[in-house]
Amino acid sequence: MRIYLSRPHMSGREERFVSEAFASNFVAPLGPQLDAFEASLCEYLNTDVNCVGLASGSAALHLALRIADVGPGDEVWISSMTFAGGVFPVNYLGAIPRFFDLDPTSWAIDTAYLEVELRKASTENRLPKAIVPTDLYGQSVDLDALESLATQYGVNLIVDSAESLGASYKNGRKAGTGGDAAILSFNGNKIITTSGGGMLVTRHKAWADEARFLATQARDQAPHYQHSTFGYNYRLSNICAAIGLGQMEVIDERVDRRRDIFERYKKELSNLGIEFMPEPDGLRSTRWLTALTIDPKETGITREDIRLMLLENQIEARPLWKPMHMQPLYENAAYHGRGVDEKLFSNGLCLPSGSDLTMDEQDEVIGLIKTLLI
Repeated sequence: MRIYLSRPHMSGREERFVSEAFASNFVAPLGPQLDAFEASLCEYLNTDVNCVGLASGSAALHLALRIADVGPGDEVWISSMTFAGGVFPVNYLGAIPRFFDLDPTSWAIDTAYLEVELRKASTENRLPKAIVPTDLYGQSVDLDALESLATQYGVNLIVDSAESLGASYKNGRKAGTGGDAAILSFNGNKIITTSGGGMLVTRHKAWADEARFLATQARDQAPHYQHSTFGYNYRLSNICAAIGLGQMEVIDERVDRRRDIFERYKKELSNLGIEFMPEPDGLRSTRWLTALTIDPKETGITREDIRLMLLENQIEARPLWKPMHMQPLYENAAYHGRGVDEKLFSNGLCLPSGSDLTMDEQDEVIGLIKTLLI
């Protein structure tokens, strides 16, 4: 049987909420389950935020950038090592991405490079319209440093927390509460899923109100269909939100299980020329995926040797995100760094990490990797 990287894991509680939605005939984009799902996220994040359920994390980023007044020719400074859907909305708006490297001690966007470039851009009157750092593989970025820089230079901060719902920053602050807005994803391979879907989280009520307006085709208040601007069909389905309600009841269990999986991989493999994604003091990652690097000089084995061997045995593993500045689409984009993300991509691998991964399945993965390394 195939072992997947990270597949949906239902709790058994979702059907009740979906049945309630069907019974009430709220199968349209809006309804009480969506309202309840948004409220459950606000309560879970445990801070004064507004949550807007949307069709995807990319839709949430698109709306956040538009509300931040990002437009043609504007720059958006963004983590280079990220999923493409966390960058494409910049293109939707005709803006220009400028990519930044990672800090090797955290695998989060390097705030030192950001600070240097912000200082330089400020003197040259070319500050970005927004900064979009990524909570890579479920670990929060340095919110204190980023929020301080954003405030100092008057730049919007939109945190891509698509992979980190359930993680925490210092003093227990939840990932997904940073900046002017944060985006969440409930895609099928995430910590919890609504089959698809996302969320815009913002401390600005005006942003949330505008996001709801734009996400429902920007229909003005009138008895007929009237539009003063263009909008999108971006609202999360009420049925999908019902699935999310069942998932929210087990989110902390799902995070705990993924962290246990990570720690077991680390215990079994870290003395074999493999290094695992670091977790700075005070932070608690979801360990959405177990991310590691293989040193081919020490092991004589490459990332691809392991990935292909696992694939031959019906086990899904994948390289780390290919940095955006290395993609053909962005080959001419500006990039600031020393290639930390490039090296991670060359040697990095994600192992099966789903919360439904059994001990026997993990034993199989570990055993096969050991056959190559020992």
